[in-house]
Amino acid sequence: MKYLLSILFFTLSVAAAAQSPNAFNYQAVVRDGSGNILANQNVGFRIAILQGSTTGTIVYQESFGPTTNGFGLANVEVGTGTVLNGNFTTIDWGNGPYFIQVGVDPN
Repeated sequence: MKYLLSILFFTLSVAAAAQSPNAFNYQAVVRDGSGNILANQNVGFRIAILQGSTTGTIVYQESFGPTTNGFGLANVEVGTGTVLNGNFTTIDWGNGPYFIQVGVDPN
């Protein structure tokens, strides 16, 4: 009986760890066209999740307006931005592959 409970607990633990995320982190160092770091500056990000290939169907798209830090680093949490298209929580991650497309507007 002790072993049966251990196996049951292990099975439930694995199933719980396989849940889809509600969001994921993305960070990038933002530079201008000349390669200069854009430190402490507001920038625009548009992030899309594409299905099938790098030119596939957009299943989700959102925008952000973060401020870079002193090193030009911007952090966003994909799945929590201003939604432009789709619903992040309904993405069928098991029906991939999926690709991320990032657009940056330094102005």
